Amino acid sequence: MHIEFRHLRTIKAIHDFGGVAKAADTLNITQSALSHQIKGLEDQAGVELFIRRSKPMKLSPAGMRLLRLAEQVLPQVEALQDEFMGLRAGSNGRLHIAIECHACFEWLFPVLEAFRKTFADVDVDIRPGLAFDALPALMKEEVDVVISSDPEELAGVSFVPLFDYAPVFVASANHPLAAKAYIEPEDFRGQTLITYPVDRARLDIFSQLLTPAKVEPAAIRQVELTAVILLLVASNRGVSVLPDWVVREVKYSSDYVTRPLTKEGLTRRLYAAVRTEDLEKPYMKELIQLAGQEAKRLQSA
Repeated sequence: MHIEFRHLRTIKAIHDFGGVAKAADTLNITQSALSHQIKGLEDQAGVELFIRRSKPMKLSPAGMRLLRLAEQVLPQVEALQDEFMGLRAGSNGRLHIAIECHACFEWLFPVLEAFRKTFADVDVDIRPGLAFDALPALMKEEVDVVISSDPEELAGVSFVPLFDYAPVFVASANHPLAAKAYIEPEDFRGQTLITYPVDRARLDIFSQLLTPAKVEPAAIRQVELTAVILLLVASNRGVSVLPDWVVREVKYSSDYVTRPLTKEGLTRRLYAAVRTEDLEKPYMKELIQLAGQEAKRLQSA
């Protein structure tokens, strides 16, 4: 027996409207075509699906079985059609984000809060890009966006600039290094360096300053939360290096100071790595636009 979606729609329409005439109008076909369709379906089933002697027209027990199938299947088909229409229009989809920049959690959440108000049907998830290789995951479509400060030449991947930031030295106002105008690599010798729990290759202080200068701090203490890092720094339990916008945004205490790294200062750029084919999706454009707006707010704070 070959049952098509049109058969299920026919069964439901006749049941709902109680006759062929109104059902045909609703389905936008002629009564003759609808009657022919019903007869063909009954011939396949080998049983009557309607009790024709009754008014309004009623389903037979076999027809009721088919109706129950229609009531289960048709809503699922319609939901799938709506989902596909949303995908074509770019109003729904998947946006799984991997973050290589630990501090970016605090920057990203306001962006996603604004994003969900426009694209509530997009499935958003965040995966810290620390325990796996985020960029290969992007290329394998396991994630859809990677927030990173380390662009690479990868086929099919675009690195969209988000904003520039300066990694800055943070220390207690009473720390001896607080008297300096700027901090050099040698200043970290003998210091307890407080960092996020990230591999040192992903930390600006190591990749941009200490590793090239072959300088090692006396100890490294890893802390998850920015506010706790600043609390420890203010208590003179160590020093840290954080993005300038993070220090401005958290504003935990006045008991610490910031200083530039090196006389010239360091500047880094944050990117959104996206599969190039996804750049034109409306929700991807919206995410990048909102990220740019939030970046301007952070830089002017």
